[in-house]
Amino acid sequence: MGSHILKFDIYNKSMKELLNNIDKYNKVHIISGNPEVLTNGLNNKKLLENFTSKNSIIIPDGIGTIISSKITGQPVEEKIAGIEFMDELLRRYEKENKSVYFLGSKQEILDECIKNINKKYPKLNIVGNHNGYFNLSDCKDIIEDIKQSNPYALFVAMGSPKQEMFIVNNMDKLPCKLFMGVGGCFDVFAGKSERAPKWMINMGLEWLYRVSKEPSRVKRLGVIPKFIMKVVKEKNKK
Repeated sequence: MGSHILKFDIYNKSMKELLNNIDKYNKVHIISGNPEVLTNGLNNKKLLENFTSKNSIIIPDGIGTIISSKITGQPVEEKIAGIEFMDELLRRYEKENKSVYFLGSKQEILDECIKNINKKYPKLNIVGNHNGYFNLSDCKDIIEDIKQSNPYALFVAMGSPKQEMFIVNNMDKLPCKLFMGVGGCFDVFAGKSERAPKWMINMGLEWLYRVSKEPSRVKRLGVIPKFIMKVVKEKNKK
């Protein structure tokens, strides 16, 4: 159980506690639960079924989700940003000698991402990678490469809902124990984009920083108030 928001149970404990318990799952899909990803889940039957299954954990990633948890009267303990959770997993996997596979982004960004991760975690076992430019309905060669590489964890950076659809479609076919859609994380590791200053992150203003750097993102912001209004309406029905 967690903080119930619309049709989802959002993980509401600390990131440290989640990291300490993640290995208990035979297979797990970590979902960065910002309003955009959750809205995609509401609008797609297949995603909704996966997001609400016992093999999925939705982390509270995004100010809209944090606000929504407070509206429901079930506030989460802390925001868990996807980039921070991924980074902690990589740190742990280096120590535990667990292998990873990176899927997504442009090839040049992916190459730079891997180069920088190798610098940060030199003993991390990266067993394979592939860019994100392929058709979801025609990717048998990629599926086979992941199978042959046999990674413990698969990180997919293709934007939502494509990355989640890839995971949902192939989770049962692949040997990986952990699956995670990581959006623009490869860009951050590659040094192509930066996170907001710590004070803005702490104040829940990371979205504002992103828009200031990429004005085209402003269109995507509309999903946040729409999501929050759905939460308000749902609460008022009770």
